[in-house]
Amino acid sequence: MTGAAPPPGGGARPVAPRDGGPARGAVAVIVNPRGELLLHLRDDIEHIAWPGHWSVLGGGCDPGEDPRTAIVRELREEAGLEVDDPTALFDVTDVHGSGQLLTVFLATWEGDAATLPLGEGVELRWFAPGDLARLTMPPFIRRALERYLADHA
Repeated sequence: MTGAAPPPGGGARPVAPRDGGPARGAVAVIVNPRGELLLHLRDDIEHIAWPGHWSVLGGGCDPGEDPRTAIVRELREEAGLEVDDPTALFDVTDVHGSGQLLTVFLATWEGDAATLPLGEGVELRWFAPGDLARLTMPPFIRRALERYLADHA
């Protein structure tokens, strides 16, 4: 259909790796000692996946890059965050957006989100788990956060 708006998870599709598997990426559930989650409000522009949605920090793997290296790089690029030894939790697929298979990592950080040098997006903010239901989030990120919270209750 010509002129139709892209789906909410639209945006550019990453290229699959040479081995024919799905494109890979990594995201981080970042928590503080109070149990709050650091979330990222994505830019509201058409060419990205999930514009205007609250999400976690992360992104795609560069060619030849493994997910652990990618998440360390993405956290540094997107928010100036340096994390020690992020822990891989599980994988999720962004079925309705980028199509990537993403490794979800856990990291801890304690600080004022407003002081982070935001490299992309609109805002970084801490949220209590009880606040997540009111936020507009990509479905795969909501499921990942719910799984993390259930596993760490």
